[in-house]
Amino acid sequence: MTDNLVIGLATIIFAGIFAQWLAWRIRIPSILLLLVFGLLIGPILGFINPDELFGDLLFPLVSLAVGIILFEGGLGLRLRDLPGIKHVVRNLISIGALVTWAVGAAAAYFIIGLDLSLSLILGAILIVSGPTVILPLLRDVRPEGQVGSILRWEGILIDPVGATLALLVFETVLQTNLRSATGEALINLLQIVIIGAALGWAGARILSLLLKRYLIPDHLQNTFTLMAVIGIFGLSNVLASESGLLATTIMGMVLANQNAVSIKRIIEFKEDLGVLLTSSIFVLLAARLQIGDILSLGWPALVFLAAIILLARPLNVLISTLGAPLQGKEKAFLAWMAPRGIVAAAVASIFAIELAHLGYPNADKLVSLTFLVIIGTVVVYGLTAGPLARRLGLAEANPQGLLFVGAHKESRNLAKALKDAGIKIVLVDTNARNVSLAEDEGLRAYCGNVLYEDFIEEINLGGVGRMLALTSNDEINTLASLHMAEIFGRSNVYQLPLRSNSASSHESVPDYLVGRLLFGPDITYRVLSDRFDAGWTLHIIELTNEFDYAAFSEACADYATPMFAIRSDGTLVVLAATAAYAPHTGDKLIALVAPSHTVEAPPPDTEEEALMEEPASESMTTHFEET
Repeated sequence: MTDNLVIGLATIIFAGIFAQWLAWRIRIPSILLLLVFGLLIGPILGFINPDELFGDLLFPLVSLAVGIILFEGGLGLRLRDLPGIKHVVRNLISIGALVTWAVGAAAAYFIIGLDLSLSLILGAILIVSGPTVILPLLRDVRPEGQVGSILRWEGILIDPVGATLALLVFETVLQTNLRSATGEALINLLQIVIIGAALGWAGARILSLLLKRYLIPDHLQNTFTLMAVIGIFGLSNVLASESGLLATTIMGMVLANQNAVSIKRIIEFKEDLGVLLTSSIFVLLAARLQIGDILSLGWPALVFLAAIILLARPLNVLISTLGAPLQGKEKAFLAWMAPRGIVAAAVASIFAIELAHLGYPNADKLVSLTFLVIIGTVVVYGLTAGPLARRLGLAEANPQGLLFVGAHKESRNLAKALKDAGIKIVLVDTNARNVSLAEDEGLRAYCGNVLYEDFIEEINLGGVGRMLALTSNDEINTLASLHMAEIFGRSNVYQLPLRSNSASSHESVPDYLVGRLLFGPDITYRVLSDRFDAGWTLHIIELTNEFDYAAFSEACADYATPMFAIRSDGTLVVLAATAAYAPHTGDKLIALVAPSHTVEAPPPDTEEEALMEEPASESMTTHFEET
């Protein structure tokens, strides 16, 4: 028995992480492959049977894992994002949730033919969305405006709200006296909200106090935090049944929004743990499925899925955004983004087991219909979210914007020149003063670390397609390039050359460990900084037939360094040391030029050439804009 348990656990973890990696490689929503791998090792190949493997421990373990996942999601919620979107988020998780519940329950009752009790339970289960699905989709699409923040907040907060409502409905339908059941449900709701919120807040405050007073050593911070989350989850559930999910979500939110101590190490650890738990639990639940149960639902199930996608979500958004300062295209995108994930699967599985034990007919259909909605919504939204965002003008097929890692003086100078040329710019720096100076200069800047997954997900990268790592630290530039290559692709991440500019130094570092080298092999951070300190300025030079790139290079090689080129169609070219620049007539070069120098076309050789070229003389002499 022990050997079977070890083999089963190893199979589940291996399948989950391998599915995540494969999904990243082929760029599809990971939940689809998690589902496929779960079906393979479960009902198809019969490697594992979760019910036999874990017995009565199965769903307590699932519930605990979901609580930890929601804590990790809560760490990504920053209150500073709320002022402009709080009313919409509030409506989506309250009025909108009730709308989704009503439509889902009605569709289950009239289309599928479930009895009223099961229909009400299923409608409540399908309220939840899920950060494990919505956040990767947002990272791939990178929509502009407020929709990204709205969907992120809704996706995390709706899980405990939906799970709590589903529990209350579940307990209510089990009562024979509706009046007493309604009163009991309201009392349970108050208990869950009060106890869950209070314990979550207290847990976060106590943990931050211990960290502030250095009562937890660095090497125990992560494991101590995990212990605290598990303890709060268990205590909350003891005091008020199923309040643990709300408690862990609140604990994550409070911890994320305090300024007393740094939680960088905790965030990194929770990201890794969240991936492990999400992968394993979803594979585990998918392994319990019976494909025949889903196929036996027939065409009414497809009509039910259509009602959830085409009626419930649009109606939810329509009512929730009444009077909100959102554009029509933003509302349209919100109405087409509500994938379901692991929480819906976990809650449905738990309730189905309980109802089956109580002898409810068709209880097994709860799980089949829930997984059908999960599969359907992930496929539909995963395949269409990107094209729809581009069609609505909320995302770009080939975004030209740049993410600058580093907001120091040199970086700000480059950013201002590009912004003046019409390029979207976002700066990130861990130094709050640099960020403040960038904002004072009219640049969009964020204080944080690009190496943290949750930080990248919470900043607005709409219209941004490339990254430039410009810090003075080669190691940070390299790590940023490696990390952001997963988002932008390796061809779109750049970094300054390493401090040691010898050929042997560059050859000693494999290409896959560094980004594409910027500007030239000798333009290190020190060189760039020294030139700006010496009075070098950024100029814009337009290439013409008479003064092409070859002429520019020949005339200005000693005192001008080209850095970017902007095509006539607005396409930005980042000049890299490792790639040749193919110049076009009409390109505008942004070059760093030494003081007391100008860049202009050479004078004509003969009087005849001067007369021939007189009408074009203005286009040949370049007028510069200094940053």
